[in-house]
Amino acid sequence: MSHHYSGPALGFPHGDARLDLTDLFAFGKPGDAARSILIMDVHPSFSIDPRQPTRTDPFADEAIYELKIDTNGDAVADIAYRLRFSRFEAGAQTVTLRRVQGPGAAGMGDEGEVLIEAAPVSIGAEAQVSEGGDHRLFAGWRSDPFFFDVLGVIAGFKFTHEDFFADKNVCSIVLDIPNTALGAGKIGVWARTVDGTGGQWVQADRGARPGQTPFLTGDSLGAYNAAQPVDDAQFVPVLAHSLEHTGGYAPADATRVAATLLPDMLPFDPGRPAAYPDNGRALTDDVQDHFLGILTGGKVTTDRVGAHTDLLADFPYLGPPHAAL
Repeated sequence: MSHHYSGPALGFPHGDARLDLTDLFAFGKPGDAARSILIMDVHPSFSIDPRQPTRTDPFADEAIYELKIDTNGDAVADIAYRLRFSRFEAGAQTVTLRRVQGPGAAGMGDEGEVLIEAAPVSIGAEAQVSEGGDHRLFAGWRSDPFFFDVLGVIAGFKFTHEDFFADKNVCSIVLDIPNTALGAGKIGVWARTVDGTGGQWVQADRGARPGQTPFLTGDSLGAYNAAQPVDDAQFVPVLAHSLEHTGGYAPADATRVAATLLPDMLPFDPGRPAAYPDNGRALTDDVQDHFLGILTGGKVTTDRVGAHTDLLADFPYLGPPHAAL
């Protein structure tokens, strides 16, 4: 999440950039207190190592892109939004959106009530928006809203104060949802990609809170990507060990802090303004400054990089893709 890598050795999950989950956002719809916006970003247009473009076809057709919602605080999904994409042919692709509520939401598969069928995927600058009942959907290339001096971090926190992602693109799934469809009160949200290329569904990537996944070192990263939030207590010692190393925490303090970051879900109460980390995540929230403070034990608190200026006031809120695409 937010590092644009999620696979072993910080590569792409299953070697496919289209399966890489980069960011998750949840905030109230501007101007309408009765609705919320969920955004799942995947498939970064540019690789960090090696530094080169990824691929131009936006979404994998043999995959499921899924938003999970826990309504009762047990870290198990009670509602799921599932998206399946057609093959990318003749420069075009479509998507079908399904919704599952109840025990099936925690399962694996592409079942569910069809809300929007065969909606066009946006390839160019124009945002193609589809509607089904009381839901609205956008899927396609957008300007990447994530902002961070990632090369400065790689260089040992020697910041360049330049935003690596300022001219990059990402594939976005944006949902405009009535709050009544999200349960009542505070919920937990996370996203995942599921790969079906091997003949059965396999979870490829998942997450909610930005920044922390790369610090699940060794074999634990693969185990994390295959697990569910309800299982996340097992990863507290691994994350705590990383915090001891990067932030100079005493073991007990590292364990305490790591436990606040897991299970990996984004808390969100649609009735309150979004503000990371306590309630959802807005597009302008400086999540990496927040995480830098945790990661370094307060020694580093900012990369001096700010939010992007190409955000839109209306749906789908993310700016049009950069021409480099």
